[in-house]
Amino acid sequence: MKFNYRLLTYTALSASLFFGCGSTSEIVSTPIENIDSTPIKVTELTEAEKQNWGHLDLLKDTIPGMSVDKAYEEIIKNKKGKKVIVAVIDSGIDIDHEDLDDVIWTNTKETPNNGKDDDNNGYVDDIHGWNFLGDAYDEQLEYVRILAAGDTSAPRYEEAKTLYDEEYQKWMGRKTQYEQIAQAVKSADETLAKHFNKPDYTTEEVNAIKTDDQAVQQAVQISKQINSNGITLQEATSEIDNALVSINERLNYNLNKDLKGRTTGDDINDLSDMGYGNNNVKPVKKSESHGTHVAGIIAAERNNGKGANGVANNVELMSIRTVPNGDEYDKDVALAIRYAVDNGAKVINGSFGKSFSPHAEWVRDAIKYASDNDVVLVHAAGNSGEDIDTAPNFPSDNVNGSEVSNTYISVGALYPKYGSKIVAGFSNFGKSNVDIFAPGAQVYSTTPENEYDTKGGTSMAAPAVAGVAALIRSYYPNLTAAQVKQVILDSGIEITSKVVVGGDASNVQSFTALSKTGKIANAYNALIMASKIK
Repeated sequence: MKFNYRLLTYTALSASLFFGCGSTSEIVSTPIENIDSTPIKVTELTEAEKQNWGHLDLLKDTIPGMSVDKAYEEIIKNKKGKKVIVAVIDSGIDIDHEDLDDVIWTNTKETPNNGKDDDNNGYVDDIHGWNFLGDAYDEQLEYVRILAAGDTSAPRYEEAKTLYDEEYQKWMGRKTQYEQIAQAVKSADETLAKHFNKPDYTTEEVNAIKTDDQAVQQAVQISKQINSNGITLQEATSEIDNALVSINERLNYNLNKDLKGRTTGDDINDLSDMGYGNNNVKPVKKSESHGTHVAGIIAAERNNGKGANGVANNVELMSIRTVPNGDEYDKDVALAIRYAVDNGAKVINGSFGKSFSPHAEWVRDAIKYASDNDVVLVHAAGNSGEDIDTAPNFPSDNVNGSEVSNTYISVGALYPKYGSKIVAGFSNFGKSNVDIFAPGAQVYSTTPENEYDTKGGTSMAAPAVAGVAALIRSYYPNLTAAQVKQVILDSGIEITSKVVVGGDASNVQSFTALSKTGKIANAYNALIMASKIK
């Protein structure tokens, strides 16, 4: 599930509040022996750096990006690559977006809109991919579906029931808490606007107030508390309103046992019941922005004077709409992976995940199918700040400690500041089940209707690595998918310092303990290493 939230603190208003989604040292741009002496950037990122930080270079910019710009400047600029199809298994992609419209995959074997399955692949008029969700979007979480099915003998039923009771109470409490905070902030804003006789007062004006009016004094106090988080009262109002939308969606859809979200008419427990859904791969509403954001990270058109630059050029994006506003279905994911493989994708990005998976074997079989057919599958590690070596996290290529695929890459998320807080607080980790880390917090990319926005999550880290995989497959097409994975893992920059884990300042661990490689992905190094493989 793509839902994630970020933490802000309104100290006097409430307690903490949650907002809602083999080393080759000779080619490392920052030498291993110097990595822990790299200067920490003390100045705030400029607007240009904020919008491009994932492409910057650790040594040159003191920002833990993937050296993408350096790769284009020094390696790619005079090379001609091969087109690579990258499948994005996600919510819909706005295929008409100004920064994506020229990089969308088209199925040339299908005659558009003739109502026939011209290529006999089981999907009628699948011109730019497939939509396994139909017209639906809002969905339950998987453990809620287990409870709603009513089969008390189902595996993990009691665990699902306990978790539901805890989560429902937590989100109801959060709803009450935020409604109270919203009222307090709104009242303070109205009081200050009346005091100044204008709505657009400044922080400096508020701090200069001297008055005996208790209502104004209280409003000033609230304003100062909000300002300490780096935002204004007006901005806080907007953030709290957005948080309430997410909270209400969680209660009304994700945790609603009576919700009937599925509209496709298929049997979710029968993998052979195929052909459902439709060919509309776009979002059903503007707020369904996740897939478009992911797509832009991979391959937004580079240097066209618009919005954002993707990691990879020479890419065609295949849109496979599979991830709702809730947990994805195992059946949809399994069929989506197979669809991508069968229709020519050489890289697949999956920015989704959940902790319950009734048909996990279907997805694992599909992951193995991708591996057996020379396809790199990049997956987000998840946003619950957990060690997924012990906490259940799906999908996974792991069965009883043995991996079914040698082309599956699990990615954790980095924050745009080198130092002890380089690991995004929300990011999952795991010495066995996470392979590498990449830029994932505060990432600027495309959103529907020719817009752009900043989002955070391992959902943003995975497509960064998928973009690197696409670059390697484009410029070094003779490498196998397994070699591409190994290049990405081996060429990363090793971080040996201690870092804060899970956003908990008391939990400090060596970065090397958080993933299989102990490294952060680096496009520049990966391309150099790829060039050395015969």
